Amino acid sequence: MACAASAAVATVGLAVSPAAAAPATTTQADPGGACTAADLGTRHPYIKTSEVTPTITHFKGWYVTEGSTGTQSVNTSVQTTISVSVGLTGNVEGSFEVETLGKVGASLGLNVQVNYTSTSSTSTSVTWNFRNPGYYGLYKGTKKVTGTYGSLNCNRVQQGDGSWALKWIEGSDTGSYTTYTTLEEGAVRCEDKVPANSIMRKAQDLLDCGSATATAKHPAGPVPSAKAAKARHETEQAAKVEKSVKATGSPAPATRAALNCQPAVYKIDVPGKPLNWSAPLLANDGIRLRESTIFSAHLDNWRLCNVTEHNGVIEASLWNWGNGGCATIPVDIANQEQAYLTTATCGEDDLQRFYIYRDVPGSSKIGVQNKYTGFMMGHDRYADGELIRQYSSGRQDGTGTYTLTGV
Repeated sequence: MACAASAAVATVGLAVSPAAAAPATTTQADPGGACTAADLGTRHPYIKTSEVTPTITHFKGWYVTEGSTGTQSVNTSVQTTISVSVGLTGNVEGSFEVETLGKVGASLGLNVQVNYTSTSSTSTSVTWNFRNPGYYGLYKGTKKVTGTYGSLNCNRVQQGDGSWALKWIEGSDTGSYTTYTTLEEGAVRCEDKVPANSIMRKAQDLLDCGSATATAKHPAGPVPSAKAAKARHETEQAAKVEKSVKATGSPAPATRAALNCQPAVYKIDVPGKPLNWSAPLLANDGIRLRESTIFSAHLDNWRLCNVTEHNGVIEASLWNWGNGGCATIPVDIANQEQAYLTTATCGEDDLQRFYIYRDVPGSSKIGVQNKYTGFMMGHDRYADGELIRQYSSGRQDGTGTYTLTGV
């Protein structure tokens, strides 16, 4: 593939001086707080917005007569199902997702679910001691917590006096989350005084309190609720729309005739060590750590292409000189923790775009993040042939920090 330099692409001035291996990260991620070179390959979530909504998951209208008071078990019907999700994939598999939900709970002072789970999607029973006759709503419910999150990434920032420092900045990726608190169950009547914006009040709203059902004589047992049926239908329609949006995924990349590549050629090294990123010869293999030799055939040589820069963060495609492909995460496993990095025919695809976070000038240390998944690149252990993989929070031991060394 032709790879021509373009005057329209600004030179990013990456230093190529050698640097020692990065120490393990120990810094606390706070916006504007200090970070170290070991943090370049990591990210942490911060909560942008949160909304807490009392939600009924199961409901049944029930009439109790004078002769039917006492303890009864009532089989309730599904009203809505809440699934825990973080980001587009809906999965909670990696440390970033768990940390996100943990921060949600801490910021709100609520005990929320931090692993992938959902409320029951089948009917369940509620056992209740009915002391008085009347029209009741039997329910199970929870507080649904939704909102948006962003990420904090370590990057160089120029200070007022012209000097440079590494700080936690707002990354380019963002997303939404859904979780819920502990389930509760109970029974409520139309005449009961209950707290506003409570789970019990939501259940009371589903009772047809203004209808003749609430006051007229009625056989003991179930009572249909038009309000509950309408609310259930609305939540089902909303869930179908949400599922359709999440299922769209990443489209197949469109072919690109040429790339605007910078003339500089780089190796992506493990700092202070001989192994570096080497592209695969076989289509079903991945990018691995290899030592450069006379037989490397430029598989260890990379160029930055279609480069843009925003708030000091580079976005680029990584073009390999040896096989002519662009670094990418395979689309069928892009949502998975530890999915491997490989190369493919260059195309218009966010899976082939990467954010590059840089150390202060004079150092060539970098962190690399996939634009589409938001995951950071790293390796599980330092060994010849080890795959480069994606990690939702990066490698917290500093092994996601690399060096961009000019060839």
